[in-house]
Amino acid sequence: MTITVTDRAATRIAEITATETAAPMLRVSVEGGGCSGFQYKFDLVGGQADDDLVIQRNGAVVVIDPVSQQYMEGAEIDFVDDLIGASFKINNPVATASCGCGTSFSI
Repeated sequence: MTITVTDRAATRIAEITATETAAPMLRVSVEGGGCSGFQYKFDLVGGQADDDLVIQRNGAVVVIDPVSQQYMEGAEIDFVDDLIGASFKINNPVATASCGCGTSFSI
């Protein structure tokens, strides 16, 4: 299993990072906290660590650290734009429950 980035997410990441000379990559990580136990964190970063998973698609670069990878195995990073707003959404098969905001989950 791998972590994937949809075309919509890649397009949005490329748009965001196109003007970022100091931070041209999106780091997605999992941290303890949130209302369900774990939460996703999104940061613009300027580089990657040697052990990061690097996903490149349509001009976008996403990096994920090894600890976060284990909580996201098989996940899909998507971008949604609907009536309640635009945001990145992670469809995670490892998660057994998630909160209404979509940024925290439990396993």
